[in-house]
Amino acid sequence: MKGTFRNRQLSPLHIIIILALLQLFITLLTNGFALSSDEAMWHYIGRNWFRNGLVPYNGGVDNKSPLFFAVFGLSDWLFGVNYWFPRVFGTICQSVGIYYLYKIANQMAGRQAGMLAISFYGLSVLWHGVDGRYVSYTETYDAMFIIISFYYFLNAQNKNGFLLSGFLAAIGFGFRLSAFFSIAAMFIASLYKKRGFTLSFSFGVLAGLLFLALIGILAGINLHDVYIYGFADNFGRGSTTDHDFWWRMVQMYNLFFYSEIMLFYPLVMVYLFIKKKIDWLVLWLILVFIGINALGNYARVDLKDLLPAMSLIGAFTLSHLIEKYNLSFKRVMLIIWVCFSPKIVEPLLNFQRLFTGEFQFAKNYCHEPFIPPDESASRQLGQWVKANTSPQEKVFVAGGGPQVQAYSERVSPSIYFTATQTRIAKVRFYQDMKQNKAAMILVPLYPEYTQYVDDDLRLYVDELVAKDYYFERCMFNYNIYRIRK
Repeated sequence: MKGTFRNRQLSPLHIIIILALLQLFITLLTNGFALSSDEAMWHYIGRNWFRNGLVPYNGGVDNKSPLFFAVFGLSDWLFGVNYWFPRVFGTICQSVGIYYLYKIANQMAGRQAGMLAISFYGLSVLWHGVDGRYVSYTETYDAMFIIISFYYFLNAQNKNGFLLSGFLAAIGFGFRLSAFFSIAAMFIASLYKKRGFTLSFSFGVLAGLLFLALIGILAGINLHDVYIYGFADNFGRGSTTDHDFWWRMVQMYNLFFYSEIMLFYPLVMVYLFIKKKIDWLVLWLILVFIGINALGNYARVDLKDLLPAMSLIGAFTLSHLIEKYNLSFKRVMLIIWVCFSPKIVEPLLNFQRLFTGEFQFAKNYCHEPFIPPDESASRQLGQWVKANTSPQEKVFVAGGGPQVQAYSERVSPSIYFTATQTRIAKVRFYQDMKQNKAAMILVPLYPEYTQYVDDDLRLYVDELVAKDYYFERCMFNYNIYRIRK
């Protein structure tokens, strides 16, 4: 039969390797061969932890978990400031998630569905519309642990299986709080099994959270700081979720109706028509969708949390149609790979730049129009700062500039080394700046600085510079000031 899958035709392992190589091609040949802004924040905090003994939230603040900062701390400990290790490691973890997604589909609908699932998922995580370049972000680790947790949840034959599933789900939650919505889907699904299984799954989640808390305490991390900086201070004025209703509506439309994710919608509709009910898979999809809207940041990378459920739905739907209508599996796979493959224009352009040198040069800056430096320029500026300061000197980059901070390998005078502007952040920032004198301060010239940084913070920096510092030079659209001796 045309729809029959032959073992010798395709190998899941071979496809996963191809997808991993494609991911590496996309992620390593991007961004001026430098840390992105977010990666630089995490690298800075991780480096302060592993190299300088400053645990997270004492050596820098961002709303991620210590578990995630440890990945970047390990990267710095092994290889110094680099952008490639977190992306290679993330690619490996993503490939593990792809493999377990295959195992779920294979178990529930056969190897044909498994091959469809890894094609859907492995290609969609590469899309520009989900920030496929950034495989080093938290969503990769969250998705991997949630997928593995679902695998053991669906295969559990006794309480131990559900306990393990809950424990793995908690580790995913430790990487990213949005994993809560996937955990909720498994919890609700467990209620339709046995009450004892629901308790075992819940105990597994609790055990995982206690395990992470114990590791954090042993590492010297204050759990109250984890709560404040990782959760509580991310809501309200000046936080990352401080957006009005219309901003949210526009971002929601762009995210869900102006990206490649729309390719999945017809498959989801057909699946609902076939099933005529909300099963565990649809429940998973719905709750993750609710989670994305509840957080309301609408970052493209957030869509990665939807892709495992959507990929399984697409795989089960097409596998059903192939069998029912005796379709050619090879042709269906070809169509998927043509339609779902990512655009690779950027990595191809960057590949040729391997032979032409830097993307940006200092002569292109410090004259109007003032534009923010790209990743390559920020890396060069950070390296210049490193060469012109001593390791003991503190460096402050006003308005953010985490890439400059990371590549300078210097410690900021404040734990708020980026433009976090909540009430708690401002109080701590002023306190830190009074207690710690920066040897060098960099102030942006580009207009985004005045657009996104509050007036009181900019005024404080201007007054500080006028009182205690002298102008040295301009580089890459930053005015550089040194402290007066």
